[in-house]
Formats: sequence, structure tokens, C-alpha cells
Amino acid sequence: MKLSNSKTEKTILCLAYLLTFAVVAFAALKLFIQATVDGDSAYRADMKENYENYLPIIPEKLDFCGEEVPLQNFDVRESLEKELLKTMYWHSETFLYIKRSNRFFPRISQILKENKVPEDFVYLCVAESGLDNVVSPAKAVGFWQILETTGKENGLEINSDVDERYDFEKSTETACKFLKQAYAKFHNWTLAAASYNCGQAGMQRVVTAQGENSYYDLRLNTETGRYIYRILAYKLLLTHPDDYGFVFREKDLYPQIKTKSIEVDTAVNDLYAFAKEVSLNYKMLKYLNPWLRNTKLPNPDNKVYKIKVIDENERKSVY
Repeated sequence: MKLSNSKTEKTILCLAYLLTFAVVAFAALKLFIQATVDGDSAYRADMKENYENYLPIIPEKLDFCGEEVPLQNFDVRESLEKELLKTMYWHSETFLYIKRSNRFFPRISQILKENKVPEDFVYLCVAESGLDNVVSPAKAVGFWQILETTGKENGLEINSDVDERYDFEKSTETACKFLKQAYAKFHNWTLAAASYNCGQAGMQRVVTAQGENSYYDLRLNTETGRYIYRILAYKLLLTHPDDYGFVFREKDLYPQIKTKSIEVDTAVNDLYAFAKEVSLNYKMLKYLNPWLRNTKLPNPDNKVYKIKVIDENERKSVY
């Protein structure tokens, strides 16, 4: 069958359009691919020129609670560098530790001093919880990660309504008792600190079995083997943050909160209503007193509880 002239012309015209479209599309695709390659090349060149990561500074000398860290030993130096790298490049968490330390370190340091425990133990608190009321898989609680049995043995009230492990001041007192007992046993603050992780009995077994009395000469389980180096890393980073690339302004830090305490020696059946009575909302009552674990405070023994409150104007003007 023969096509008419008009049909032939239309067919040729369609083919021409298709060919033109194919040529244009191919050219556009080629330009796109080239632009992508050029863009990637430019990006890589810019990154290579401007993006830099630095290894952490290892000081010439370092101590924990006045006890020298033997940085001349390669294994000690490398273990510290490993923990510094992990902490230094976990920017979000480390910034939070820096910010929280400004709020909580002064009071924790004061309690340590009152109990004649070296101030360096504030960094153990950071290693334990990041200065937050966290709960571990083993059900250790609070800033100092205290187990229920340990807390009760040291006089903390722990039940469904009250858990004083969440009171960072009372839990600091409890930690001081443990650390002083450990120091009396090991005559060494570094071993006392390590025993906070693995237990005094566990540390004593390792010391006796291996015949060494220096933490840095002991073969320990992975967690305890890293523990002191993590504490030292926090000490370096929180003492000299600018040396490790953390730049901030004083006003960026969490300020201390001025509170006052109200003594309560009777039951409080409704903490929602109680919060209103003391000019707080329930949220702020729980923030200031995380040891209150229920919506009520039964008090069958008429115990005197100190509940922290804050003036609403203080809440608005903290920064």
C-alpha cells in the first residue's frame, strides 16, 4: 500500500521531531552528567581544602586526684587518646555535658569537699550519667547510677513514691561514702574510682590475682579497663574545652537555679494541687524534685521532707 504525499510528509516530519528531541535530550543528559561530575569534583576539592579533623592534644603531664597518670607508657597514652577521640567527636553529647556542668558542678564539688573526697570525682559523675537522671539496664539510677540495694544500705529512701537516688545532692553523699570506703581499702583514689564501676570485691580479686596495685598495670574487663580513661577524657575536655575545639559563650551554659526549700512533715495527697499552693506548676515541681516518683507523697511516719521550689520570676530570669 502506497502512502499519499501528505501522509509521507507527516511521517517524515514526525521522524524529524523525534530525532531532534532525541538529540536535545542526549545533549541535556550529557550536560547534566558533566555538571554532576564537575559539582562532585568541586565539592571534594572544597572539602579537602576547608574541612579538617584534628587529633586530640595529649598533655605532657596529667593526674587524677593528685595521682600521676603514667603517660610515658604507650598503652596508657593510647588508651587515653582513644577515649578523647570518642568524646571529642561526639559533639552533641559533649556540649550538653559542658552546659550541664556549669549548673551542677558547683554544688557537687561542695559536697565532695565537705566529705573530704577529691574534686576530680565530678568527672566520674559525668562518666556515669552525663549529669542526667538516667536509668541503666541494670536499674542503676540517677547522676551517680546507684543500685537500689546500695542506696538502701546507705540510708536512701527508695519506694514507689519516693526515690532519693534521683536527688543529686543525696546521691552525691551516698557516692562519697562508697568512695571513702574504697579508698580505705585500696589506699589509692584511682583504684577507688575504678571499683565504683566493678565493685570493691571485684577490684580486690583482680589486684590480688595479678599482684599489681596500680590501675594502669592491671588487665581488666573492657568496661572497667576504659573507665578511668573516660573520666580523664572528661576532665581534659571540661577543664580546657577550647583546646579540643568546643567554642561557646558564657551565656550559652546552663545557669545555676536559685531555689528555696519548704519543709513538709505530713502526707501530701495531691501533688498537682500542692504545686499550685506553692505557686508552681506540676511540671516544675517534678523538675526541681525528681525524687518525687508519684502524684502523692504518703508520710505515715511524719518524716520531714525538703521540697525545692522556685519563684516564678526567677524561673523567667534565669538567663
